[in-house]
Amino acid sequence: MTISSAAALAVPFGSQSVLVVEDDTGKVLFEKNASTVAPIASLTKLMTAMVVLDAHQDMNEPIEIEKSDVDVLKHSSSRVPVGATIPRRDVLQLALMSSDNRAAAALARTYPGGTEAFRAAVKRKIMALGMTQTVIEEPTGLSPHNQSTAADLVKMATAASNYGEITRITTSSDHLINIKGREVEYHNTNRLVGAKGWDIGLSKTGYTQEAGRCLIMRVKAAGKNATMVLLNAGASSVRLLDALNIRRHVLNDEISVATAPARATRVRTAAAGPRIKAALRAPRIKSALAGPRIKVSAGGVRAKASSGRARSKHVVVVTRHRRHR
Repeated sequence: MTISSAAALAVPFGSQSVLVVEDDTGKVLFEKNASTVAPIASLTKLMTAMVVLDAHQDMNEPIEIEKSDVDVLKHSSSRVPVGATIPRRDVLQLALMSSDNRAAAALARTYPGGTEAFRAAVKRKIMALGMTQTVIEEPTGLSPHNQSTAADLVKMATAASNYGEITRITTSSDHLINIKGREVEYHNTNRLVGAKGWDIGLSKTGYTQEAGRCLIMRVKAAGKNATMVLLNAGASSVRLLDALNIRRHVLNDEISVATAPARATRVRTAAAGPRIKAALRAPRIKSALAGPRIKVSAGGVRAKASSGRARSKHVVVVTRHRRHR
């Protein structure tokens, strides 16, 4: 056991599976149920992106979003309307950065040979990466049968980091995409991307009811390059707190960290038309655990010592609407 792992044992990680690996050496810095098979939700989309990019398709080719791309399993929401025609490059951006399920489905549908050929390519990729405990049946992660382990997902993250397009997209905070003549601003589902004090090289979130809140993230902190995998956290606040505690107690990074400010969704017409801005209220999260108190606000995360008695749960002051992504 490393010193950092010993220190981390005092921190009650809320995610059911946790794995932190130092990228340069492959050394395991901390693990919890790293070999437990579990649904992976939209972490799937990293595999989808790799398989699509491996096909070397024309990324400027327009793709029309069809009714068959609509989620009929979870009925998840999407800001990409049926009938929209979008370049494949932007469809990939939507699938990875905003975790849009219609976009991921469209990428698989337009893969050379269609969806069945896409599935076969995914199986070959899984085998090539040595992900022996992984099954991926469809491109979005909505199916609970898309399953893996934290240990296998580190392999996937390592491979995905070799794709410049994937690292660029997943570390972008937002992106404007023309949707039916309007410029629509889309945001990263990981609020730590673009946050002050965070050096992130790869990011992907995931959520379904079966999978809980999931996260893959490659970070540089305290002079270390590390990959963290979090599976089945009970809430976004738990996932965030686990990421913060990994940085502090596993990577031994003492610097102050902050999340990005509360974001607004902006929709702008392509012509000189009205701009619509809908401000989002950022959640305020209070950790009832002994140790750091975490507050998420428009100003970011503030951490300070807490002298309170240890408790066994988080108190979430403001919750957000759940989305399958």
